Amino acid sequence: MEDPIKYIAQNIPPAADVAQQVEQLETQSFLFRSIVTLLNVEFALINIILVAVILLAGFITRKIVTKNFNAALRRAKIDVKGKRLSAHILVKQIINLTVFFLIILSFSVNNDITLKEFLATSILNIDTFPVKPKVMHIFILVLLYFLSKISINMISVYLDRLAQRKKELDEGSKYIYFQLARYFIYIIAIFIFLKSLEVELTVLVTGFAGLFIAFAFGLQDLFKDLVSGFVLLFEGAIRVGDIIEIKEGSGAEPLVAKVLRINLRTTKIETRDSNIYIIPNSRLTHEYVENWNFGSSLTRFRISITIAYGSDTELAKKLLVQAALSHPKVKKNKDIFVRLLDFGDRGLEMDLVFYADQNWRIEIVKSEIRFEIDRLFREYGVVVPYPQRVLHQGAPKNPGI
Repeated sequence: MEDPIKYIAQNIPPAADVAQQVEQLETQSFLFRSIVTLLNVEFALINIILVAVILLAGFITRKIVTKNFNAALRRAKIDVKGKRLSAHILVKQIINLTVFFLIILSFSVNNDITLKEFLATSILNIDTFPVKPKVMHIFILVLLYFLSKISINMISVYLDRLAQRKKELDEGSKYIYFQLARYFIYIIAIFIFLKSLEVELTVLVTGFAGLFIAFAFGLQDLFKDLVSGFVLLFEGAIRVGDIIEIKEGSGAEPLVAKVLRINLRTTKIETRDSNIYIIPNSRLTHEYVENWNFGSSLTRFRISITIAYGSDTELAKKLLVQAALSHPKVKKNKDIFVRLLDFGDRGLEMDLVFYADQNWRIEIVKSEIRFEIDRLFREYGVVVPYPQRVLHQGAPKNPGI
């Protein structure tokens, strides 16, 4: 028979190993100790650590992808035009979706609950409330958000590639197609989410019909702007990048601006002074608006000038045409001519007519031509008269007339 003392000595671990095991158990117990229980799920320190590690890994992955993506763009000599390329955003959205899914899975480490049971946990369980949201619906909402973003960016990539192949697809047309596709995807995502909540869409529409009519009377301007937004997007008369001229009323200088963005209710424009204006869409559909980019890209411009009575009109006409021809923006293959408009109060009123490409900075071109006109007039002695008034004092010589 084996000696019991010898048997115990051989099978009992050393004191150091026992202390190490006890320390590991205490550490494990500390990491897995529940901090708070929410929706039948225990949140412990290990969950916080895992979530932090997953977020850090996702951040590092995005940084690596961004670095390699930008390097690939430089090697391919692709111009990003100051914006993140749509394909780049597409990859980042996929990474974000993966990070979210891994965070959900990390809670199974310290919980005896399957992923299916966790998703089926009720968030709000009120008998009188018609909708019974669950954790699954939060997951579906986040999933629909990321899938919508991915779909939108895939459409953006497709439109970019299509614009490179078809030159007639300009920035304005591409923006219109992109906006319409984005709104369509969001509407589909909202309907899918409501369907997942088992909401009867027919009952929902019927219930909101009365409220919609009441709001329609109280918010007529808002609905008018929304309808105008759809008109602008579908009709395409005004597009992003177009130069528009809005009449400000009698006697006021018209507002010339570039269209930066067309939203459902408002449009963002930039003036020549680099001021950003947000105007309601109804103003662009109900008021007189001139689109410089609509039709031909060539436009006729005028520069008015007055010369003194007695000046050589043929010389002045020649110098005005010469000043226009000296500017590189003026089209040389189109007629440049000078007209005598009227015999004014202080001189002969003339204007120089020339053609140039539509440009919202055309005033700079006109200014440079005016400088050249002034230089040529000074050189050849053509006088531009000062404004003056002649006052007669005393009684007239022929009072009977």
